[in-house]
Amino acid sequence: MGRSRSSVTHGAALMLLFITCRECTGFTVDPPEDLVIFDPGHLGHLEIRWSPPARLINKTECPKHYQLEYFSTYKGGWTAIRTPGRSYSAQFDLMKDIRVKVFTLLSGPCTNGTMVKSKSYTELVQKPLSTGVEGTRVKDFICVFHKMENMECKWGRSAKMPATSQQNLYFWHKQLEHAEECPEYIISGGVRIGCNFTGKVLPDFTDINFCINGSSAEGALKPTFISLQIQNHVKPGATEKLYLRTAPDTQLELHWECPVGSVPEHCLEWEVEHSQEGPDGKIASQQILTQQKSLTLPLIHDDERNCFRVRSQLHKYCVDKSYWSEWSRPNCYPARCQGGKPHPRPHLLK
Repeated sequence: MGRSRSSVTHGAALMLLFITCRECTGFTVDPPEDLVIFDPGHLGHLEIRWSPPARLINKTECPKHYQLEYFSTYKGGWTAIRTPGRSYSAQFDLMKDIRVKVFTLLSGPCTNGTMVKSKSYTELVQKPLSTGVEGTRVKDFICVFHKMENMECKWGRSAKMPATSQQNLYFWHKQLEHAEECPEYIISGGVRIGCNFTGKVLPDFTDINFCINGSSAEGALKPTFISLQIQNHVKPGATEKLYLRTAPDTQLELHWECPVGSVPEHCLEWEVEHSQEGPDGKIASQQILTQQKSLTLPLIHDDERNCFRVRSQLHKYCVDKSYWSEWSRPNCYPARCQGGKPHPRPHLLK
């Protein structure tokens, strides 16, 4: 029994000595090396690559991971990921600084089975390209995904843009091997002011990168880079059928049909504008938000004229943001005849 206790004590002493020796040797984990940012021509979707520290290349018994941190200008903060690989792809705004840093993470027998992170890191800051005539970037770039069927992007010309300049739009997403040019430009006054993607299927819930560049007699124009997801730029069609009638219990019942297009009905929310015109001609209005396609309101004063119109957008449970549709044509009770006198019966708007 005494021999067994002595053996355990001796083993513990050896383990303590092993740990102490590890600490005494000052074993540290170096940061990765050869950090580079590779641009495959995907308009902001870049590949970050690095190599393991030289001292760890031959230490195959010790698993190596890496912690990559990069500043996302779209999110306005740092993003961190851990990976056993030596490359990672991420989205960047090519008009701003690209800031990347990477640490080494080591475990296994080299670190007594614990995960050790390098105290220092390898960092790379890449400045945007300075090519192009100053003040020639396009402005007010807006994309609208009409009825979830046709994507259209437009832009404005800056005041300093040479009159003879011509813009080009290129786009890329993960389903494309290479960036492609706009399939159909929108022309106004002989210059390109937008791009129509009619017949071009663009994926939703994925980043689509755009670049608008161009040339002029004075030199290349400053490129503009934008990244967006098309489901956040949907504009539903206007409501075409709006029904209004009076109920027996002196109430106004309003209901309508979904607009034409490919927007899922369960994603729509509605704004109803209710205007009341009194005998004195004064008009009071209110807006009512609803996710139903009907509305019932009390008819309080018979001498008031009630008018309604509706519009729709996609709600926050389907997308991050959406455009409001155009308003429907109004429907009123009582309706007016051509002579201007009120008609006692409500009408159907088609």
